Amino acid sequence: MKPSAHAVSQYAETTENLVARMALHAYSTNPQDWFAWLEQRLPLQGDVLEVGAGTGKLWSQIDHAGRGVRLTLVDFSPAMCAELRKIPGAEVREANALDLPFEDATFDTLIANHMLYHVDDPALALREFARVLRPGGKLAVAVNGGAHLAELFALTPVIGHPELARGLIMNDFTAEAGPGYIARYFSDVEVERYPCDLAVPSADPIIAYLASLVGGPLTPAQEAAARAAVQPVIDAQGNFPIRKHTVLITATR
Repeated sequence: MKPSAHAVSQYAETTENLVARMALHAYSTNPQDWFAWLEQRLPLQGDVLEVGAGTGKLWSQIDHAGRGVRLTLVDFSPAMCAELRKIPGAEVREANALDLPFEDATFDTLIANHMLYHVDDPALALREFARVLRPGGKLAVAVNGGAHLAELFALTPVIGHPELARGLIMNDFTAEAGPGYIARYFSDVEVERYPCDLAVPSADPIIAYLASLVGGPLTPAQEAAARAAVQPVIDAQGNFPIRKHTVLITATR
């Protein structure tokens, strides 16, 4: 399945899959959550575009209007755009990252938060990002490494879905390959890793995440199999540990 087709199947008509996945990250070992950590590193001034903005969670924590930011949010999903339109003062456009509906040199900052692994051609998306950024404009891309959430995705064969073991890596744009991709179109490429893992104290959030991957509730047999794999670890050490590998890549147009 192409990355874009997978994204459509997961996100076009619902926000529930994304919400279930975000909920797992509440069990972070870093007291500073991802969005607060990210906010401190974003150049938030002037005309700001977020591509693949999802439910707009980032902007529930940032007073963009108070900062004088002119905010534009893009997502391909009608369901996500319906949520984004709840964000005060934001312009929302339903569009594809490979063909952004903006003139050249429109924005000062472009944010792509965990979305480039969903596009069929990351290089084309980055070329579009460069096109709509002004000279000197800033790019901020968040992406995961190849071993991100490895302990969680190792459970997918347990529920009868070994094809999901690769996780959310749908193309070759990863934390390892991303800087090279970005350097084709941008300068001053820098990479910073978010220092965090997960320590999940119950099986329920893990089961909800697995169900989001499948695209519906697990069967009783699938849920029982997942619990049988997870619960002994929790009983032995108090939580189910899951490694994270998330980086923020920044660059200049």
